[in-house]
Amino acid sequence: MEDNYRHKGLRRNLLAQLRLKGIKNEDVLAAMESVPRHFFMSSAFLKFAYEDQAFPIGSDQTISQPYTVAFQSSILDIVPGMKILEIGTGSGYQTSVLVKLGAKVFSVERQRALFLKTDNLLTKMGVKAQRFYGDGYKGKSAFAPYDRVLVTCGAPNIPAELLKQLKVGGKLVIPVGEGDTQQMLRFTKHSETDFSREEFGAFSFVPMLQDREMKK
Repeated sequence: MEDNYRHKGLRRNLLAQLRLKGIKNEDVLAAMESVPRHFFMSSAFLKFAYEDQAFPIGSDQTISQPYTVAFQSSILDIVPGMKILEIGTGSGYQTSVLVKLGAKVFSVERQRALFLKTDNLLTKMGVKAQRFYGDGYKGKSAFAPYDRVLVTCGAPNIPAELLKQLKVGGKLVIPVGEGDTQQMLRFTKHSETDFSREEFGAFSFVPMLQDREMKK
């Protein structure tokens, strides 16, 4: 895996685009500058790696648009050392950005083929995140509570288990809605029964899978 001057130059150009689109969190931008996005895509598609667009990665999934990664990471309000539950490991790109931000990441992926592929890649890259094959709707209660929960796929509703696994004072960022677009929401947990909700506009994600039997 090579990360040369050309790749780094393309990354800087991408970050300039993100700044023009309103991303102001320099910690997030620095993390994204240090993560080679082309590692997560086939070498045949290098020219797309630093375009601000989502791209198919197999298993009916995509690597998220860089703007979306930057936006979700920004509204999570991450402080180094926080425990973050990520629902939808996907390519592992967002996972890697969270790790670069100093988070302790616990990531769950539902697609077995994609989980195995990404787990192998992140191991090669030395990304220190705990990865699990499992049902994102159930979260990962063994390591709860979490400071932050991030959902990287479109959910038709708010999974109650994810709210339960959040610390008091913690935040859940999740795109909610069925169809082609979802509303980006952020929930802050004030007590076990009290949450506030904020809306951040429309985004487009692949759907969060549900009601499917897990394959061994």
